[in-house]
Amino acid sequence: MTENDTLEISRRRLLGTVGAAGAAGLVIGAAGGVGVTTAGSDGGTTDGAGADGTPALTTVGSTEVMFHGKHQAGITTPSQSRGHLIAFDLAPGAGRKEAVALMRRWSVTAEAMMAGRAPDGDTGIALDAGPSSLSVTFGFGRTFFDRTGLTARRPTALDPLPAFSADTLDARRSEGDLWVQIGADDALVAFHALRALQKDAGDAARVRWQMNGFNRSAGATAKPMTARNLMGQIDGTGNPKVTDPDFDRRIFVPAGTGGATDWMAGGSYAVVRRIRMLLDDWEKLPVDRQEKVIGRRKSDGAPLSGGSETTELDLNKLGPDGKTVIPDNAHSRISAPEQNGGAAMLRRPFSFHDGIAPDGTPDAGLLFVCWQADPLRGFVPVQRKLDRGDALSSFIRHESSGLFAVPGGPAEGEYVGQRLLES
Repeated sequence: MTENDTLEISRRRLLGTVGAAGAAGLVIGAAGGVGVTTAGSDGGTTDGAGADGTPALTTVGSTEVMFHGKHQAGITTPSQSRGHLIAFDLAPGAGRKEAVALMRRWSVTAEAMMAGRAPDGDTGIALDAGPSSLSVTFGFGRTFFDRTGLTARRPTALDPLPAFSADTLDARRSEGDLWVQIGADDALVAFHALRALQKDAGDAARVRWQMNGFNRSAGATAKPMTARNLMGQIDGTGNPKVTDPDFDRRIFVPAGTGGATDWMAGGSYAVVRRIRMLLDDWEKLPVDRQEKVIGRRKSDGAPLSGGSETTELDLNKLGPDGKTVIPDNAHSRISAPEQNGGAAMLRRPFSFHDGIAPDGTPDAGLLFVCWQADPLRGFVPVQRKLDRGDALSSFIRHESSGLFAVPGGPAEGEYVGQRLLES
C-alpha cells in the first residue's frame, strides 16, 4: 500500500458518516452553541466517535458538493466560510494542447477533493477532514481564446467591460487567461485545494493573481440568516432565488442556442471585482446616516420604507418631510432590478482583509463575484447606474476587475471545458 493509498483511505474512513450526519443536522442551543448527532460506522448513533474509535465528522465537515452536473459547483452552492480566487495565465509557448492537459488534470483533482479523496501526490494538509462543502469552479478569460486559437468560439459576452468613473483598477490583479474559484467550510480544506491546483498547473500556467476571502462560519448565529459584510450591513437580501421562475434564464446560458458558443450551455458569466471598503470613513458616520446610504436598517436589513428584511422596497413612500423615505441616491434603490429594466445578477461574494495599508487604514472589503447569463444585461447596466450617483461610492474603491466565461458542469467522464477545447 502506498502513502497515497493510506491518505485516501484515512479520509474516506472519516466520510462513512456523511449521509447520516447531514440528515441529523445542527441542534442550536439558546446560547448559540452547536450540538451534533452523527451515525457511527456500525449504523448506530454515537457520542461523536465511530466504532473504530475515529471521531465522526460533524455536519460541517461531512457535506459534499457534486462535481458533475448541469452547472458547475460554486454558483448556486451555499456560500462557504473560506474562499480563494486565483487567476492564471498560460505560460509562454503554451497553447490548446497544454490547456487540454491542464483542464484534465484540474478536473481530476477537483473531482477527487470535492468528494473528500486525496489527490495524487497529496501533501496531507487536510488529511483529517471531510469534504467540508468544497467546491471548485473554473472559468476562461477573454485572452484564453487568443492563446488557444479559439477566437472564433469566444462569446461576445466576453467583450471587455466598460470603464467606470470610480474605477482605480490594478491591471496586475485583473483579468487572466484562466480563473479558479475555491470555496469550503474549512480553511485547511480550502488551502489544500488551492495548493493542489497550483501544483497541477506545472509548467503550463503561471499565477497572475490570487485573493483570499471569508464569510461567516456555519453555526455562528442562533439561526440561519443573511450574512453581514465588513461594513456591518446585511448583504445579499435581494439576491435572485433558485425558486424564482426566471432564475435560470437570468443566471445561466440556455441550451439549444447552437453556433460557435454552444459549449456555454448551462454555464454562466462571472464578474469578479476587488472592492476596497473605506472603513475608517464609513465608521465615522452615525448609524442613521449609514442606513440612508444603503436604504435599509442596519439592525435587521429591513428597508427604510418598513417591514422585515424580505419586504419589498416601497420606493415611492414619503416621509413627514415630503421626501422619499429611501433616498434617491440610496444603494438599494439604485441597484434594485425594477430601477434597471429587470437586470439581475446572483451575488456570491467573500469578504477580505489583507492587513493594514501604509497609510494606516485597513486593506479590507469585498471580493465581489456575481453571476449572470449575460453581463451586458446583468452587471453592466446596474454598475453604470451606481457609477452615476450611488451614495455608497464615497466609501468604496474598485481596485481590480475580471470577466470570465464559466462553462456548464461536466458530465460523467468529461473534464471542465471539454466541449470547447475538443470541438
